[in-house]
Amino acid sequence: MILVDEGATRAAGGRLAAAAREGDVILLSGDLGAGKTTLARGFLEALGHAGDVPSPSFAIVQPYDALVPPVWHVDLYRIEDAGELAELGLDAADDGILLVEWPERAGEGAWPHALRLTLKAEASGARSLTAIVPPAWEQRWPFR
Repeated sequence: MILVDEGATRAAGGRLAAAAREGDVILLSGDLGAGKTTLARGFLEALGHAGDVPSPSFAIVQPYDALVPPVWHVDLYRIEDAGELAELGLDAADDGILLVEWPERAGEGAWPHALRLTLKAEASGARSLTAIVPPAWEQRWPFR
């Protein structure tokens, strides 16, 4: 799927939010500047978040507990060893939705049942979005 601009990337995040459920894990892969945080902003806005949505690169975990369900926006870019994940307490997000940027830093096998999205910046300025859709998402996948 091609996302022609930032607005389309945010709108895609909104469509994902409409289909997401408590307990979901959504993994966002792509190079720096690919649109991962922009998609996450659209996701959070669609669930009712009206404030700023900073990249969680430095905080690593940015919880949005006031949303229903709550969302944990995670950026693993600065994680150097998958063993560091235990310190983040991400299992507490089981009652909400986990949005994870740079999931490859968690090592292979992390979140095996997650929705896996990859964003890529195109020369035109657009973004391409590809997905590995797990069985739990097949019936509710919003991009048919």
